[in-house]
Order: sequence, then C-alpha cells, then structure tokens
Amino acid sequence: MNKEIKALIKDFYEHDYILNEEMATALFLLQNLEKPLLLEGNPGVGKTMLAKTLALHLQTDLIRLQCYEGLDVSTTIYEWNYQKQLLHIKLFEQEKDKKILGDQIFGMDYILKRPLLKAISAKKPVVLLIDEIDRADEEFEAYLLELLSDFQISIPELGTIQAISKPMVVLTSNRTRELSDALRRRCLYHWVDFPSKTKEIDIIAKKLPQIDEHLATQVVTFIHNLRKASLHKPPGIAESLDWAKTLLLMNADNITDEIVRTTIGSVLKHKDDVEFVRNKTVQEFLYPID
Repeated sequence: MNKEIKALIKDFYEHDYILNEEMATALFLLQNLEKPLLLEGNPGVGKTMLAKTLALHLQTDLIRLQCYEGLDVSTTIYEWNYQKQLLHIKLFEQEKDKKILGDQIFGMDYILKRPLLKAISAKKPVVLLIDEIDRADEEFEAYLLELLSDFQISIPELGTIQAISKPMVVLTSNRTRELSDALRRRCLYHWVDFPSKTKEIDIIAKKLPQIDEHLATQVVTFIHNLRKASLHKPPGIAESLDWAKTLLLMNADNITDEIVRTTIGSVLKHKDDVEFVRNKTVQEFLYPID
C-alpha cells in the first residue's frame, strides 16, 4: 500500500472516521489528480461525513452546497448586491459617463458569493461538498460542468472567473435519479457501501469507547439483519450509533424485546418499519434463520 494512503487512513482514524483502502485511494487520487470525486451509495453510509473529515484532515474550510429541486444560479453561484449597487448609483449620480458607472457597479465588489463562487474564490484550497446532487434538477448539472472540468465559472457581466486555488470537490448521490454521463465523465467515482459487521463494530467502539463489546456486536448484528429486510428506510451508520448511545443511557446489557419496543424510534423513522420490527422477536434479528 502507498505510504501516503496509509498515512491518510491513520489520520482519518484519529478523526474518528475509519477508511478502507479503496476509499482512501479514491481520496488520494482526488487530491493528486485534481478531479472531483463522486460518491454514490445508500443514505446513511457516511458520504457527507467523509467530506467533512477530509476538510479536518487538510485543515481547511468546508463549503457545503445542499442540493434540492429548483436550485439556480442565484442560490449556488452568485447574486448581485442590488442595495449596494443602488447606493453607489446615488452617490455618483452626477457621473456623466454612464459606461464608467456601469462598469463600477458590475464588479466583484458588488457580488454576493454563493457556495460555488466562494469555493473557487478562496485563497487556499477548500473542500467543496455538493451534497445529494441527485436531488437537484438535471438543468443544474449543466451549471456544474464548467466548474467540474475547468474549475472556472462564467458570469455574463464579468466573463470567466478562474479558480484562485482549485477546490477539492466531493459530490454525493443517493441515486434517487440517474446522473448524466457528462457529469460522471468529469469525476472520479467511488461506491460507498454499508460497512461490514467488523468495521461497523470498530466504528461504534471508536465513537463510544465505553460500550461493551458484546452489546456493540448485538447492535451491529441487529442492524445488519434489519438492512436485509424490505424496509422503507434502512438504518444507516448514524442510526447504529444513535441506538448504541441510547442503550448506554438505558444501562442495557443486552438487547431485549422490551428494549426494542421502547427504543426502536432511534433506529427506524417510518411507521411501517417500526410495526414490522415490533411484530417480530429480538431472536429473529440476532439469530436469523437463512
């Protein structure tokens, strides 16, 4: 294994994020090839936290754009500061040369920077997290292509704005829709799966060092078998941690039917899923018959 990748795994562990070699290699390439990294996977597998931990690892800022339907230029790239422009016009209304006045009020000093423009305007490389890109419209992807390929943004009144320092771009997707080939071609790719049982136990032990190994193993076994069921929303790593914390607060030594009945709301977030679990016994999830 590359020594830099080993160092990456070690440092992420110190920041409470357990990387496997494949994911660490993807991050290594993100930094050295200067290409965006597209992370796909089920909700709750740690994609967003990966970007946050990368910013901690690099000791730089994280700029996050949370995607949703209807995103446009004014919410993602820039917007003119109309109040400041009007104030300038009033102060210099005697200016005879209107072209000079126009050039003055359509400059960078009169722009409100949104996440994408902030990222390429930063004096040192930042981590730009474009979170849940699959929630945005397909049209929004067209806005991104120039940034993802050339690290620049075009503003009609100003022309092309080149990145002062290239951001490390991480895009996440839960695959609620298929992303365009044009976007995928511009990115490195990594599929983030749910962790293995051993790795998830390690995650819980790292986050909650006071937990008993037996209880941590029960939590992970129960959760892993839940994920195999046909649920509306399978629990992610965050839910595993929440449940483990809950059981510690309840002073539980073992997972029992009563514990499940009273605490399952920290694991499952859909009524039908909760009813499904409550109609079964603990043994069916801890010792399932294949």
